[in-house]
Amino acid sequence: MPRYLFQAAYTPDSWATQVKNQADPLERIRPLVEACGGKLESLFYSFGDYDLVLITDMPDDESAAAISLAAAAGGSLRSSQTTKLLTVEEGLKAMRRAEEAGKVYAPPVGGGIPRQASAQTATPTG
Repeated sequence: MPRYLFQAAYTPDSWATQVKNQADPLERIRPLVEACGGKLESLFYSFGDYDLVLITDMPDDESAAAISLAAAAGGSLRSSQTTKLLTVEEGLKAMRRAEEAGKVYAPPVGGGIPRQASAQTATPTG
């Protein structure tokens, strides 16, 4: 099952409610993940731009999107981000594929249009 990283930042009102009630976030979030067909692997509070980080196993992108949409619609988040994760093995396979694909790819560097092509299509001025 694909893995996803969800990061969420709470609104000040949400923090005020949580500080006052101190409810277990696992009891709130696990049912949401399971209702979307997934499994909650880990949940952490965090420093930085996001206040909460969770890692889930989800059946597909649509199920992961449903979690993000449901959480955003609840009104307790000021921002959130969802990232699909690759295992190390998947990342290595992607690198091997990139190596092969890179052999047929001509990147648009150095001004975009090769000098020979631009000289052939240029119209004399004068």
